[in-house]
This record gives sequence, structure tokens and C-alpha cells, in this order.
Amino acid sequence: MALWETLTESINHYTGLSPAAFFTILALMYVTYKVVCGMFVAADDYAAVKRANEFALREPVQMGDVTEEELRAYDGSDPSKPLLMAIKGQIYDVSRSRMFYGPGGPYALFAGRDASRALALMSFDPKDLTGNIEGLSASELEVLQDWEYKFMEKYVKVGQLVSKNTSESKETGNESEASKHAENKSEEKQKEGHETQ
Repeated sequence: MALWETLTESINHYTGLSPAAFFTILALMYVTYKVVCGMFVAADDYAAVKRANEFALREPVQMGDVTEEELRAYDGSDPSKPLLMAIKGQIYDVSRSRMFYGPGGPYALFAGRDASRALALMSFDPKDLTGNIEGLSASELEVLQDWEYKFMEKYVKVGQLVSKNTSESKETGNESEASKHAENKSEEKQKEGHETQ
């Protein structure tokens, strides 16, 4: 008790303030110090923030038709690739929300997948990470529609999911078109050769 009385007398004598006013000012100075220090970023932290912003500032790249296997490569594990996610077969670039969908983020398990069922059910169960929406109730489909509208507003659509069979048939179709084109060229050259003789 004697120590407290000595302290209060000293505060009053040297500052002219009551102990309550002195400690209030001291607390406000500490809070102000913490706020001002929080406004400045250390050099190491600045480099990390700059790296994170590089992803957010990248222009989205149109992917076109992508299979589910190909989409999995865009889950954020490779920092040089964009971060993609699909809803109802439509692929969106969610790179600018890397803190949510990137590795360590709360929705990281949705990245690189069609998460339609999980979003409709508001589920983080890995078995729900699928684009299969069969058997969902009307209210669950409405929740999914709300998610889709949010994604359409916030992110750029960069492609659509296709089945592996569709992707292979397109490649086969492109190859057959190329071979037909080559055959037509060779026929034209043969005709030109016959005409000049």
C-alpha cells in the first residue's frame, strides 16, 4: 500500500495529473503506437504481399474446353498457374481470391474442381466435391444458383468442363479435318499438274 501511495504522489508531483488520467494517457499512447506500427509493413512482409498481388493482377487466360483431370492441375499447388474452380460445368478464374481458394485457404478444397454439389449442400465433405447435382432439392438448387450468380459477378469465366470422351473426339475430329485438308491440297496439286500437261 505504501508503494501505491508513493507512486500516486510521484505521478501527481511530476506530471500534475491524477493517477487515473496518467494511466489513461499511457494506455492511449500505447494503442496509438500499435496502430501506427501496424500501418507500416516490414520488408519481408512487403515481398510476400507483392508476390500474392501478382496472382490477383494477372489477366485471366481463356482455357476453352477442359476435362476434370486437366482442371485439377489448377488447384493452386503450382503458383505459376491460375487458380480455377467450376460451378455447373462453367470454369472461373478465382486467382484474385487466392486467400480463400488457394492452399491453406478456407475453401481450398474447391479449387481445381467442379464444386457444384458441395456448394449447393454447403458441405466440405470430399465426397460432395463433384459436379453431379442429381437428387438435390429445390432449395439446394436455389443455393447453388446464388453461388453461380456470385461467381458470374465477381470472376471471369475462362472455360467449360467437358467429358474426356468429348475432348478425345474433338481431337480426333481436328486430326481428321487436318488430314482431309491435306488430301484436298494434294488433289488440287494433282489437278493443276494434269491441267498444265
